[in-house]
Amino acid sequence: MPFPSFSRPGHRTGHLTRLFPALTLATLAFTAGTTAAPGCSVCGCSLSSDWADQGYAMLPGFEAGLRYEYSNQTELRSGTDNVDRSKITFPNSDEIQQRTLNRNAWLDLNYVANASWAVTVSVPFHDRYHTTIAAGDTDISTSHASGLGDFRLLARYQSFTAEQSFSVQFGLKLPTGRFDQNFAAGPQAGELLDRGLQLGTGTTDLLAGASWFTRPAENIGCFVQAMLDQPLAARADFLPSASVTLSGGVRWLNSSRFTPQLQLNVKAEGHEHGGAGDTANSGGTTVYLSPGVTAELAGRTSAFVFVQLPVYQRVNGLQLEPKWLLSAGLRWRL
Repeated sequence: MPFPSFSRPGHRTGHLTRLFPALTLATLAFTAGTTAAPGCSVCGCSLSSDWADQGYAMLPGFEAGLRYEYSNQTELRSGTDNVDRSKITFPNSDEIQQRTLNRNAWLDLNYVANASWAVTVSVPFHDRYHTTIAAGDTDISTSHASGLGDFRLLARYQSFTAEQSFSVQFGLKLPTGRFDQNFAAGPQAGELLDRGLQLGTGTTDLLAGASWFTRPAENIGCFVQAMLDQPLAARADFLPSASVTLSGGVRWLNSSRFTPQLQLNVKAEGHEHGGAGDTANSGGTTVYLSPGVTAELAGRTSAFVFVQLPVYQRVNGLQLEPKWLLSAGLRWRL
C-alpha cells in the first residue's frame, strides 16, 4: 500500500500525477483472515486503504503506517433480517452467538522501488473477545484471543498520467496466525475455538487486485478498486471463505489540511468448507457507506478517521454483524 507524498493540493512531482494531502484508510484489510466461523465473527474492515490506487504518486523509499480498527458485533442476523434473541429458548439446536468485540491494529511497511513498482508487508495484531451459547447449552461460553494474525505480502505495478492511473496488485496472505486457541470459560471451556474466530486461518491465500483513478473535475478525485482473496488449499480440515471486495470513492480536494472523502464498499464472501468450518453459517454480502476525513500534520505525518455504516447486509444462516465500524490511524514517510 504505497503512501502518497505530502505535497499540497495542485502541485506536481515531475510529470507523475497531482498530489494531495490526503490519506484513506484501512483494510483492504480483511482482518486476519480479515478475515469466519459462525457469524462472520472475524468480520473485518472493507474500506480501501490503498492510497496508490487512489491517484497518489509512489515516491521512492521506505514508508510506514499504523491503523486501528474497531467493531462490536452484537446484531444477530439471518438473511437480511435481524433476529430477536429474546424469543429464542435454550437449549437450542443452533448455536446462538451473543457478541464479538474486535480490536485490531495493522502495521504496514512499504518499500517503493520506483514510480512503477512497490512492495508492502502488513502485520496485524488482533484482540477478539467472543461470547456464545453453543447448540445444546443453556449458559454462555467465552473466549479471548489476542496476538499476531496472518501477514500479507503484496507487490504492485502502476502506470499513470497527470490525470489518471491504473494499477495491479498480487501477493499472498501467509499462515502466521495461531489457530489452536480454546474457549476460556463456560460449558465449552477447553474446547477448540471456532476456526473463523482464531487469530489466523492456517491457510495460504492468493491476493490479486486492480484499480483505476481519475479526476473528473479540478477539485474532485475518484477511484474504483477490486480485490480477490482466494485460499489455495485447506489445512487441518478447514478451507476459509473466498472473498471479493469492491470499493469506490470520491474526495474533495481543497487548500486546507483536511480532505473529506466518501467511499462505498462491497464485500462478498463464499461459504467455509471442511469438517472444521461452519458451511451453513458463513458467507454473505455486505455494503457499507464510509465517510471520513484525513488531516496533514506536522512534518511527514498524516492522520485519518473513517466510519463504516451498513446500508445492506445479507448473511447465510445465523451470523453476528456490527452496527458500525471505526478505522483510525497515522502514516509517515521514513
